[in-house]
Amino acid sequence: MPNKMKALIIEDENLAAEKLEMMLQETAPDIQVVAKLGSIKESVKWLQQNSADLIFLDIQLSDGISFSIFDQVVVSTPIIFTTAYDQYAIKAFQFNSVSYLLKPIRKTDLGQSLQKYRDMKSAFSIDFEALLAQMQGKQPDHKKRFLIQIGERIKKVEIGEAAYFFVLDKSTFVRTHSSNDYPLDYSLDKLEALLDPGRFFRINRKYIVNIDAISNMVAYSRGRVKLELKPKADDEFEPIVSIDRSADFKKWLNS
Repeated sequence: MPNKMKALIIEDENLAAEKLEMMLQETAPDIQVVAKLGSIKESVKWLQQNSADLIFLDIQLSDGISFSIFDQVVVSTPIIFTTAYDQYAIKAFQFNSVSYLLKPIRKTDLGQSLQKYRDMKSAFSIDFEALLAQMQGKQPDHKKRFLIQIGERIKKVEIGEAAYFFVLDKSTFVRTHSSNDYPLDYSLDKLEALLDPGRFFRINRKYIVNIDAISNMVAYSRGRVKLELKPKADDEFEPIVSIDRSADFKKWLNS
C-alpha cells in the first residue's frame, strides 16, 4: 500500500478544522491529517521540527495573520489557503499557494484544489520543493539535522553524522559514521530532495550515500560501480550504483 500524503491543518476554529479533516477523509482517503494547529506560535514550532506534503492554512489565526509564519520559518510545502476573506488572495500567491478556498468550503472546490495539487506534484515530481524555491528566488534549504524519537527519548542527529541512508523492509534508516542505525520518517525520495546534492548521492533504490562514507570503489558488471562503505553495509551486494545512475555518479565524484 502506498504511503499516505501528510497534510497539516492550521485553523484556529476547532469545528472548522474538524469539518475540513472530515471532508478530506471523505474526498481524499490517500491524505492523512498529521496535525491540527490553531496559532502562529504553535505552527512555527511544529514546522521547525516536522514536515508535511500539503498545508491547509487559515489566514486569520488567534494570534495574528498567518503570513507571519513565513517570517519565522522556511516553508517550501505547497499550501491551500482557507479563509472567509478574499482580500488576501493576491498576497497568498506569494507563498507556495496551490489554491485559495473561501469559507464555507464546498467539497467540489476542495476536490478541484486537491486535483490541482496532484497535477502540479506529478508534473514536477523530480523536485517540487526545489522548483518552488527557484520560483521564489531562494536557495534550496538543505536538511541540517534529524530529531529521532526512541521510546520516550528524543535524539538529535546532525547531518554530518550521517554516513548513508538505506531502506530495509520498507522502512528508512540512517547509519551514522559511528555505526549506529536510527529509523527515519522519510522516504528516500523525500530525503533526496532535502539533502545537499554536493555531499549526498542516490546510488540506487535502496541507498543514498555520503561522499565521505565511500572507502573504496570497484568496477562492476555492465558499467556499474560497487562501493565499499564505511561503516560497512550489512549486505555487501546492495551498495552498487545502478546502471541508470552510473554516469551521473561519476560526474558527481568529479565535480
